[in-house]
Amino acid sequence: MANTLKRVRSTSISSERGGTVAPPTTVTAQNNKKRKLPQSSVLQSPFPTLIHPTIAEAREVYVLLCAAHGTPGPAPPVETPLPNILEGLISTILSQSTSGSNSSRAKAGLDAAFGRNNFSAIADASQERVVEAIRCGGLAKKKANTIQKVLSTIHTRHRVYSLQFLASKTDDLRKTDAEVTAELLSYPGVGPKTAACVMSLCLGREAFAVDTHVWRLSKVLGWVPSTADRVLTQAHLEERLPGDLKLGLHVLMMRHGRACMGCKKSDGGACILNNHRRARTLPV
Repeated sequence: MANTLKRVRSTSISSERGGTVAPPTTVTAQNNKKRKLPQSSVLQSPFPTLIHPTIAEAREVYVLLCAAHGTPGPAPPVETPLPNILEGLISTILSQSTSGSNSSRAKAGLDAAFGRNNFSAIADASQERVVEAIRCGGLAKKKANTIQKVLSTIHTRHRVYSLQFLASKTDDLRKTDAEVTAELLSYPGVGPKTAACVMSLCLGREAFAVDTHVWRLSKVLGWVPSTADRVLTQAHLEERLPGDLKLGLHVLMMRHGRACMGCKKSDGGACILNNHRRARTLPV
């Protein structure tokens, strides 16, 4: 596998904290794929007394996974001129719950049917026509509905089909990471993982996306309570992880989650992360 991180094309490190480990938080709504990030958690961890991972622990895991799976190449700089951020958001929606090749085919189908970045045509089309254009990507009806609702919301709010304002460098217009996150999460069907992908790959900002593999391994490592869902896991790790490791750790944890059978066993099978956890004697 190539060790190069690819950005979507036109498609502060907190100080070490003291404290004790928080007791597990019971999450009653486990439909984490659809749950939005609580507004309070955009600015702080939902587990404020949980001290893991420390910066040192995060770097240890990064080195450990690099030795096992190779060091990810540095992310290339965001293109100049900037890629179309709205196109990147739509591409990320199309990538949900499918393979990279299928999502690329779905995006190509959308471009063939409506023209590249012809957002008004997509918004005005019947849902059936959008579904047919992206059918090869899976979950076509759900994704078509999300894309059209996102386009409608953006146009109603901003009077244009554009999110380029999120990348403004002008001092009085530049948005903080929290403001960009809040804007993206305000759109129908856009959750924390999708928002983090757009921030990282389209805007070049430091963000940590949590997929199924990253979520599971975060619990293996004791970085979040065993009952934490994906949304709360992402909110906690956004706050705890060093910014320069976020993209690399995301890639490495995905690679390890796909490749390692031991860490998928409930009894803690043979796995370098299970061994690391035991050596540190972190609580479950």
